[in-house]
Amino acid sequence: MTNNLIALEPKRFDSYVAAIEAAGGQLSELGHQVEALIWTDYSKPDLLAQTIRENPQLRWVQLPFAGVDAFADLLHLPVTFTSAKRSYSEPVAEHALMLAMALGRILPKRVKALSWGKKHAESLYDEEVVIVGGGGIAQELVRLLVPFRSRIKVVRKRESEPFDTYGMAEVVPFERLDESLARAKFVFLACALTDETRFLFSGPRFSVMRDDSYLVNVARGEVVDQEALLDALDSGDIAGAATDVTYPEPLHEGHPMWGREDLIITPHTADTKPIVERLFAQRLRVNVGSWIAGNQLTGVVDPELGY
Repeated sequence: MTNNLIALEPKRFDSYVAAIEAAGGQLSELGHQVEALIWTDYSKPDLLAQTIRENPQLRWVQLPFAGVDAFADLLHLPVTFTSAKRSYSEPVAEHALMLAMALGRILPKRVKALSWGKKHAESLYDEEVVIVGGGGIAQELVRLLVPFRSRIKVVRKRESEPFDTYGMAEVVPFERLDESLARAKFVFLACALTDETRFLFSGPRFSVMRDDSYLVNVARGEVVDQEALLDALDSGDIAGAATDVTYPEPLHEGHPMWGREDLIITPHTADTKPIVERLFAQRLRVNVGSWIAGNQLTGVVDPELGY
């Protein structure tokens, strides 16, 4: 029988403590009776692995973010992992849409302009759009694009899983990625980082894209080969790109990606610390309550898929 003892490690936040207690949980130090652990540090997978090995009684571990690539080597341990997938979909989709609109109106160039310049505008209205990934960010992005009447293809690995197209999107398998890219004006990356998606966008993939297309990455930096991206921009294979993620992070000063008018970089700020804390606390209230009641947890990670 599940008890209500919940450990919160390695850092404690008042909002998380409040969420656990509001859901009926009792905050506890790790011990032989504590079977549930909320993990709050994305940068310490080794410490989490050690913690699980030292606490074989653990049955459920809640991870702090939607992406779990940092914990890939742990996912086959004998516990149920849940991620925060779909928790941060709204702010990340909002950020992706903002980046796309900024690219279409060449705002990186215009905000620094000292003269009138040439008129330029690309619109999302009635335009071909591809979203790579079929999770919460993609779902929210489709909803945001409804007023634009965009013709959307959502490219995802598990096309049979439920996905609300809002009558605006077609869900297609990964095998149709290149075919879809060849038609798209705006391409959004919102997929998990796995062995299959690492450097999914490299030279050959850029070559099939429209030369007037724009790429927006709110997934992980390594979904895109950054050297190939620069080559694609220099050669005119694509018109512009925007990314909220890079490798490494932070991207060092002097990197050739900085300072370009055809490339927007935001410092992984689609969701900031205050946003994450608020939305993760909401997920904790849901999952701690489900755990205590013996109900299905939200955001269960599939160790085979890696998300």
